Amino acid sequence: MFDLAAPWWELVVRALVIYGGLLLAFRFFGKREVGQFTLPDLVFVLLVANAVQPAVTGPDTSLAGGLVVIGTLAVLNFGVSRVPFLQRYLFPQPAVLVRDGKYLERALEVEGVDRDEVEMAMREHGVDDLARVKLATLEPDGGISIIEKGGDGQQGRRRRRYKRVT
Repeated sequence: MFDLAAPWWELVVRALVIYGGLLLAFRFFGKREVGQFTLPDLVFVLLVANAVQPAVTGPDTSLAGGLVVIGTLAVLNFGVSRVPFLQRYLFPQPAVLVRDGKYLERALEVEGVDRDEVEMAMREHGVDDLARVKLATLEPDGGISIIEKGGDGQQGRRRRRYKRVT
């Protein structure tokens, strides 16, 4: 139960490599919070978790090995969330989608956002005409902020909702 089938340092290295690989993959996955995952996103995460488990633990199935991996991942996660250098590269920056009443088509394409989603955010912010939008920004948390022309920019931000695909 407590005898390691692999050296402790190998478990640490395995956990570091898999964590880093997943972090990079999800960095390029998009600007969604867990609560905004679609059904295919959730299935993907569950399958990835199941697929990488053997790569993290290798031949070790001991309780001690599991504790080493958990400790490594906890320390790594704490470090990633606290180191500004890593945050700058791992967490996406806001992306401007609309400027002065005009869609920025390239930004919409790069971010995977369509006009319907921007228009839904506009309605949620009480804006009924694209010409009234000074700035629409896709935030790192997946929300779309809308600033009206002539507005003070103080209106609250709403969460981005994803369309149902039928």
